[in-house]
Amino acid sequence: MPGFRTLAAVLAVLLAPSTAAAQTAAKKALDHSDYDLWNRITAPALSADGRAALYGLDSEARDPVLVVQPLAAGAAEPIRIERGEAGEFSHDGRFVVFRLEPSKAAVEEAKKERARAADMPRDSLGILDLRTGAVVRIADLRDFALPEEAGGWLAYRLRREAGQDSARADRDSTRAREPAGEPEEAGEPERPRRRERHKEEGSTLVVRNLETSEERRIESVHLYRFSRDGRRLAYTVSTRGGEGDGVFVLDLASGRTTTLLAGEGEYTGLVFDRAGRQVAFLSNRDDYEAAQPAYTLYVWEEGRDSARVVAAAGTRGIPEGWWISEHATPSFSESGRRLLFGTAPRPAPEPEDSTPEGEKVILDVWHWKDPYIQPMQLRRLDRERRRSYQAVAHLREGRIVQLATAEVPEVTVARGGDGRIALGRSDLPYRQAVSWDRASNDIYLVDVETGERSKVLENVRGNVSISPEGKYLTWFDGQARAWFAMDVETRHVANISSGIPYPVHDELDDTPDEPRPYGSAGWTRGDERVLIYDRHDIWLVDPAGRAAPRNITEGLGRRENLRLRYVALDPEARAIDPGEDLLLEAFHYRTKASGFYRDRVAGSAPPRRLMMEDRSFGRPRRAEKAPVLMLTRESFREFPDLYVTDADFSALRRISDANPQQAEYRWGTAELFEWRSADGTPLQGVLYKPDDFDPARKYPLLVYFYERLSQNLHDYIPPAAGRSSINITFYVSRGYLVFTPDIPYEIGYPGESALSAVVPGVLALIDEGFVDPARIGVQGHSWGGYQVAFMITRTNLFAAAIAGAPVANMVSAYGGIRWGTGMSRMFQYEQTQSRIGGSLWQRPLQFIENSPIFWADKVQTPLLMLHNDEDGAVPWYQGIEYFLALRRLGKPVWLINYNGEDHGLTREQNRKDWAIRMQQFFDHYLMDAPAPVWLAQGIPATEKGRTLGLELLTEEEEPARVATPEGR
Repeated sequence: MPGFRTLAAVLAVLLAPSTAAAQTAAKKALDHSDYDLWNRITAPALSADGRAALYGLDSEARDPVLVVQPLAAGAAEPIRIERGEAGEFSHDGRFVVFRLEPSKAAVEEAKKERARAADMPRDSLGILDLRTGAVVRIADLRDFALPEEAGGWLAYRLRREAGQDSARADRDSTRAREPAGEPEEAGEPERPRRRERHKEEGSTLVVRNLETSEERRIESVHLYRFSRDGRRLAYTVSTRGGEGDGVFVLDLASGRTTTLLAGEGEYTGLVFDRAGRQVAFLSNRDDYEAAQPAYTLYVWEEGRDSARVVAAAGTRGIPEGWWISEHATPSFSESGRRLLFGTAPRPAPEPEDSTPEGEKVILDVWHWKDPYIQPMQLRRLDRERRRSYQAVAHLREGRIVQLATAEVPEVTVARGGDGRIALGRSDLPYRQAVSWDRASNDIYLVDVETGERSKVLENVRGNVSISPEGKYLTWFDGQARAWFAMDVETRHVANISSGIPYPVHDELDDTPDEPRPYGSAGWTRGDERVLIYDRHDIWLVDPAGRAAPRNITEGLGRRENLRLRYVALDPEARAIDPGEDLLLEAFHYRTKASGFYRDRVAGSAPPRRLMMEDRSFGRPRRAEKAPVLMLTRESFREFPDLYVTDADFSALRRISDANPQQAEYRWGTAELFEWRSADGTPLQGVLYKPDDFDPARKYPLLVYFYERLSQNLHDYIPPAAGRSSINITFYVSRGYLVFTPDIPYEIGYPGESALSAVVPGVLALIDEGFVDPARIGVQGHSWGGYQVAFMITRTNLFAAAIAGAPVANMVSAYGGIRWGTGMSRMFQYEQTQSRIGGSLWQRPLQFIENSPIFWADKVQTPLLMLHNDEDGAVPWYQGIEYFLALRRLGKPVWLINYNGEDHGLTREQNRKDWAIRMQQFFDHYLMDAPAPVWLAQGIPATEKGRTLGLELLTEEEEPARVATPEGR
């Protein structure tokens, strides 16, 4: 497009460092073209034996690279595989299997040539032998799989040959020309119409022995699954004409194939049990010709020659008028004795409608008694049509029990599906209230043997969960600010946190809603105890409420101002072993340092410190069969590269260097800054400074905020064109200071709360002597955008402001819709982020007082807004209202709308364009840079698509500033 050629033409001007951020002799400032150079680390993994790691490097500018890093002392250099991604280790650690993408250059060339989809470059499969370093490449990959707990085997599917699509079209057209058959005799009942087929065809599956490289090809495979132990492979065959359709199990050692079920039809929901001795699946084979074919649930057991029917419409236990749902994948319980599956009411046939398309009446009826408002119903329409209700097959007894019902639609069975009791939830009575209140549920206990249920709790606003063994229900009551547990057998309810001498709710929660809990670490074995967090420490609590809680971290967190939290290293463990070591992650509330401690549930010794640093760490992952941990470490200056260490963190070793080019650029530092709000509350924020910061100089300052951001002190911020907001690293590299202050809120006064926190923080920075008070800008998006829009009605502190997707009029926004979810916006004002704390009729003046539009005549700050016409969170009309108000008042205001974009920008070209416009805006007002055409003159509709207006005006073409209202 011509506009993008314009963008490329002005980059050379934009990319030069501004005079206020002149680069040092050794390093250069970041510019917009550098975004594409930064790598992301993707899909990191450890081999099960801990002897190797792998990860991907991905960026916008280059092809991906898969890196395989041996971890043994003195090991060889890493293996780099160009265009490799999505790597996986075989369970024995000998092989790495991965996807090879076509080069970006080849894809771009094919697009330029307007190649057909079938002729576009395709992915390949790569197999790396870690013992020899040899790589096998196989073209036309569709997907692949490895067994979870066994090495030696690989299965992969190939894409259909390009000619197959045209051949299928030929077959379809031939069938369409076939005669319809003899006319029916008069008076003969009309036959059911054969339904149109939309069955997805399979493609070639290759089963490969990784050790010998021997392969077996199976045609037209649609689904395939390895058993966990790698002994078997189950697969379905799907052909256009139905020849060979069925479900099969291949014994990998013997090569013997067992046919579980065969015949034309659709086969789905394929799953093994944990032991690999049973297979379950769904099929509509026996009803395939019907207009609405019904599915049947089948199970195959080891040693049988075929699968048997477990459940179908009409089976005893399936409700009358219901059938087996194809939209829920069956799952075996951990023991394999039960099979959980979905049912649903059988839908009525689609009514015949001969009305011409252009004459149909299409409308929505909004009814005041609807549980959900119409937009929310429409957003959830597909989900509701596909809704399934859980049932259970007791395989040994041959019984079906319906657990979930239309009245209690959600059910969770304890003990990995083997529990006697299930937890049922129903939000049906409270769906209307979700428009203005937090969701509530009635809670039921369901007998898994009989399906009988009893309501045990009503109108519970918190999340209720069932313990791993099914002995207790637990939940947090925000009104009581306490944890409760119910004994499933006796129905006795106990306040189990009453003995904890400190709050177990979030003490900084400043929304009108009930506070949230700090959370729980989980259960010990046998449901003996549950671990509950306060702000600092971890408490061992008796769910029966008899024994006093015990602080297993011995108060260390509170004494040292730390937050200590459990790190689960085994993702499959349902419970914590009291006798085994616990890894705890630690965060220092004031300094933002983080690290790790070790502790045990049993014992009285305080946690042992393993490491603490002024950095941020990612959550560790552990090799399955070795004491090797992998995690990331980062700071504002340090990219979150991968590190490995032992269980004691005694030898942290970096294994990736994703972005060595950072050394070529000016960067910056991040430090805490403290001040007091207007009402005297101590606050923290993060101040970002350029590398060559000189306290004797005066710097331009950008202020960015949302709610609380000081916890991000040690976060790395890669140079990137963001979805909506400034890239802090970019601006600091170019000579700006950036400040991100924390904001606490008073209910009913969100705008004034922001003003009370931010302005004193900025004034305190000015008092330090290195901020130019005439060159301060502010930017925020969404909630931050609202606060920017409000602040400039109260202060002239800022020389320039950017507000993304701001709510300007809380009165009209209160009655608006979040179109992304279809929800009413009322709940935001009454219960959550917007923090009014009541309805429009309860607090009308606060809705007005907090709405920037009613004070737009006070604005003296040039304002740039971003608000897109497909915004699903903040209705677009909010930005329009504020723009038109300021325009009517003669205030300098601009509104950028990226057509078809949502709340944040998703298209890369739009992100880069917005990043450039923000820089041009701030550079003009804070760095005395020339104005671009769009800022000085706008872009008429007649020029839309022909120019982006990014060219900079000469000094002769523009005044000193595009627009600065009088009185600033």
